[in-house]
Amino acid sequence: MNKMLFSPLKLREVVFRNRITVSPMCQYSSEDGFANNWHLVHLGSRAVGGAALVTTEATAVEPRGRISPQDLGIWKDDHLEMLKQITTFIESQGALAGIQLAHAGRKASTRRPWDSGPRPVKLEEGGWIPVAPTSIPYDTNYPVPIELTRREMQVIEKAFQKGVERAYAAGFKVVEIHAAHGYLIHEFLSPLSNQRKDDYGGSLENRMKFPLEIVKAARKVWPEKYPLFVRISATDWVSGGWDLEQSVVFSKKLKEEGVDLIVCSSGGMVSYAEIPDEPGYQVPFSDRIRNEVGIPTAALGLITEAPQAEKILQEGKADLIAIARGFLRDPYWPLMAASRLQIETSLWPAQYLRAKG
Repeated sequence: MNKMLFSPLKLREVVFRNRITVSPMCQYSSEDGFANNWHLVHLGSRAVGGAALVTTEATAVEPRGRISPQDLGIWKDDHLEMLKQITTFIESQGALAGIQLAHAGRKASTRRPWDSGPRPVKLEEGGWIPVAPTSIPYDTNYPVPIELTRREMQVIEKAFQKGVERAYAAGFKVVEIHAAHGYLIHEFLSPLSNQRKDDYGGSLENRMKFPLEIVKAARKVWPEKYPLFVRISATDWVSGGWDLEQSVVFSKKLKEEGVDLIVCSSGGMVSYAEIPDEPGYQVPFSDRIRNEVGIPTAALGLITEAPQAEKILQEGKADLIAIARGFLRDPYWPLMAASRLQIETSLWPAQYLRAKG
């Protein structure tokens, strides 16, 4: 049986050398949104390690859209110089460079996990008041966000579009719109956070409206030859919230707007959700959306072993496997996976061949 994990995948005019991708992982190591040597080494080492796609952490399209003051940003042209160095190095190693564009919404202005966090950063400490579809805080210890006006929504939509244009200028080949984990776009989708009384709240059609406008604006300026991804939380894991049935409908709309792949995550909307903690717990979301909507998907969530990843692909439940913590533990996860599956691969860089077992 052919091993799918190391087979190529073509989306539009872009070829992924295998099915292993590096999920966006916040590094909380920027100043004023700028990438630096940490990001170059962090992302570059995963490209050396054999991944097909290396995606940046959530990259804010405007300053108030940062999760923390130390988040990566792409809200000004000055950010591009270092990002270009990173994409150039990633591609020199045979991988594709991707960027996740994001806005944190009501979950913005929080401390880094190792700075007594996560908890809000006070205004006098350099924090800011977050914005959201409705003035409902994420949790009791979070500030009440400012409800966005339609004009402010248009500004954010334009910020996403400019982020896409800058991503192209910086040399990225894949853009992923972050519509998951309780951040702004997800906040518009979920009835738990979106209780607007205008035509952007209420019905599913209304709640999808602003997210789809952002995607449409992104696809308009993103080259036709390059794929556009959207990451969703397939369920809030809370009764009365966003769920898989709504995710299927949303995914159909995304497909119509020219989205090429759905990254199927979950949760993040509320702090009290009870989320399973078992290997592959999110794979059923990828399976359902892939096979009902007819769109490629990426599966993620406690996928740690090569045989596990291979089985997901062989069963037709996903097209890509997104690894996060596994890549933090081992930047060369694909090289070790090939060995585990007894696959001969050319992924090993010449500088490391002496270590090949």
